[in-house]
Amino acid sequence: MDKNSKIYIAGHRGLVGSAILNELQAQGYHNLVYKTSAELDLTHQAAVENFFTTEKPHVVILAAAKVGGIYANDTYPADFLLINLQIQNNVIDAAYRHKVTRFLFLGSSCIYPKLAAQPLQESALLTGSLEPTNEAYAIAKITGIKMCQAYRKQYGFDAICAMPTNMYGENDNFDLQNSHVLPALMRKFHEAKLNGATSVEVWGSGTPKREFLHSSDLAAGCVYLLQQSKEKRDQAASDLIFNVGCGEDLSIKELAEMMQQVVGFKGTLQFDVTKPDGTPRKLMDISRMLNLGWKPKLALKEGIAQVYKWYQTQIVD
Repeated sequence: MDKNSKIYIAGHRGLVGSAILNELQAQGYHNLVYKTSAELDLTHQAAVENFFTTEKPHVVILAAAKVGGIYANDTYPADFLLINLQIQNNVIDAAYRHKVTRFLFLGSSCIYPKLAAQPLQESALLTGSLEPTNEAYAIAKITGIKMCQAYRKQYGFDAICAMPTNMYGENDNFDLQNSHVLPALMRKFHEAKLNGATSVEVWGSGTPKREFLHSSDLAAGCVYLLQQSKEKRDQAASDLIFNVGCGEDLSIKELAEMMQQVVGFKGTLQFDVTKPDGTPRKLMDISRMLNLGWKPKLALKEGIAQVYKWYQTQIVD
């Protein structure tokens, strides 16, 4: 993949896609193509076909997806399943037929069984039952992986499947109903601080453990994967799957306390045990990425402080 390669980033305005776009630009890639969802509806096969016919990208990064936290996944499972399947089916098939030379599919750590051994290895895929609250999204992402593997087996399609851990960063979704835990906590603590509240409610018991990776680190990992030779990647992962994380986790209670400290909220925490906890623990085994020569750079507290500074400027003011 040279600096002149025509690279299409699907989902360039989202948390992951925007970070990958920034990383590519920072590394000197200049022939970049991207469309908003209003300009190109990836759920419409004819529109996707017309785009690939017109643009003819060499490399495709599929970061577009319908995403959300526990509440959104549990409330709208049909949407999460259908929309993600439509996007994946259309883009993967069009990329193959239009002779894309390298394809990166972004998945999620939720593809692994709820009670899989920790840390989660790529080989755990389909070895047990999924977490019910995000099963629809997980099944869609598993289908995307299987499509990439099938197209590789049948047609020799050069696909890579990156499975990020829990992401956070600039351009995240801070909606209290539909966001993931870290941005939701950031907004809660910030608003509580502004309003002089004495406590902040945290969903669940606080005991589940989660791993968090800043979007800039994920972006660097994704670009690194694309830059490796097919032979090197095949040796590291014959199933095409690479976990991308930091290799460390903490409890939701510890995350909330860290967020409280960064934001400067002086009140107390109230845990609402009537809300779902989700999977007890999700720690990724990132040995494959480490063996390829990549590792993350940004510590969690430093990353949260960086995002909170951005949040205050871009979202609140």
